[in-house]
Amino acid sequence: MAEHIGRRQLLAGMGALAAAASAPVMARAQGWDLAADVVVLGAGAAGCCAAIEAAQSGASVLLLEHLAQAGGASGLGPGVIYAGGGTALQRALGVADDTDAMFAFLSRAGGPNPPLDKLRLYCEESPAHFDWLVAQGVTYREALSEARGTPADSASLFFSGAERDWPARDFAAPAPRGHVPGLSGTTGGAALMRALLRRVAELGVDLRTSMRGERLVMLSDGRVGGVAVSAASGLLHVQARRGVVLSCGGFIQERAMVRRYAPRLHECATPWGGAGDLGMGINMAVAAGAAAPRMDEGAAMSRLDASGAALAGLLVNAAGQRFIAEDSWEGLIGHAITYEQRGRAWLVTDQAGALPETQQDFELAARSNTIGGIEEALGLPRGALQQSVAYYNRYAGRGEDPQFRKSRAFLRPVQGPPYSAWAVSGERAFFPAFTLGGVATGLSGEVLDAYGEAMPGLYAAGRNASGMVSAPLLASGLSLGDATFFGRRAGRAAAGAA
Repeated sequence: MAEHIGRRQLLAGMGALAAAASAPVMARAQGWDLAADVVVLGAGAAGCCAAIEAAQSGASVLLLEHLAQAGGASGLGPGVIYAGGGTALQRALGVADDTDAMFAFLSRAGGPNPPLDKLRLYCEESPAHFDWLVAQGVTYREALSEARGTPADSASLFFSGAERDWPARDFAAPAPRGHVPGLSGTTGGAALMRALLRRVAELGVDLRTSMRGERLVMLSDGRVGGVAVSAASGLLHVQARRGVVLSCGGFIQERAMVRRYAPRLHECATPWGGAGDLGMGINMAVAAGAAAPRMDEGAAMSRLDASGAALAGLLVNAAGQRFIAEDSWEGLIGHAITYEQRGRAWLVTDQAGALPETQQDFELAARSNTIGGIEEALGLPRGALQQSVAYYNRYAGRGEDPQFRKSRAFLRPVQGPPYSAWAVSGERAFFPAFTLGGVATGLSGEVLDAYGEAMPGLYAAGRNASGMVSAPLLASGLSLGDATFFGRRAGRAAAGAA
């Protein structure tokens, strides 16, 4: 060959050919129905933060939302942002925390090979990110909650994850890092989104609802030049002069997609997400050549830690053996059951720890005056549960748990009939689950292809991206922290693109 052709050039040419089958190839401005410097798909937390930063960078922004109302899944929950390293709220409440402790917890307490570069960046800039949220109008109250779970009162700072669990507490000094808008109840997500959407409007961002992204528009040079969207008037082609930001949410509501990529999550009884979490953003990017790592990963949450006295019981698997401390954070318990125990587990309690039968979280699976009777009713291996209870009781009577280091506050022998077994299985219990996999991205939200190279003109954030959050989920607020922080970076990068 007279002239060397680089891999990027070759892929660009191939992308242009493939685009003919999946998306129109356009090169002339007069072929577009709408246009802006930056086009953001999805008006949840990630999309709004991307739109805000792009607009503040001087770009014209078009924010498109699939549903009739903006807010996404971010507006449905308590609105917890996981932040630390010495945020203004932590300092005001006298909480000691630093970047190294936060990074040690997030990088060592979870699964293998976490995205260290994203975790380190988030930890270092976490205090400034919290300040940015406050500057956008999100309000927090100077009150600390020591209770388990999201505060029911108006406290804004709490332990939102596994910081105090073993072995996480051995990696770094525990610190409360869950920042939630100071409102009673669990309406913080709605308050967070009201503030972000208000700021979007103030900056003159063009927000349009009931517009669903269908496919990316590839230009002849391999760059993403826009997006095709369906609206009431038909299919529209929207030009993005500088970049497209995908922030359409995860795919937990697209059951066929969950079955294909994350089969363990498919068996969880409670898909947790907005109606728009259908995976369109991920599919659009993959069709254009994006890599999509960790698609099997997700967060499965078991609310066992809300059961009070029942935490003195034993959580056992199909072999009749304990596999985790019963007072572990709900994300760790849910992950262990879903991914490590094939979705099957039971909480065995005595009379003092029995749950009320009217509760909705767990179904009563067996009741007997003996542990052997529970064992037989559940079909567990003969003698296994009896052995587990005997071992547990021997040390619990001394205030010890050699296996899993459960807190002394919940350690006591399980003795006193009748004994009960509660089904804590993903398909039979209240088991909220959402996806964590998505397209590969760099530190500025740039979407990466299978070779690790940035795809020009394409960015992603939130649950469209495989961000800083991996399984098991270590704390409530990590997903929303990831979405808001890296959504901001994606918006800035897109606005600054040539």
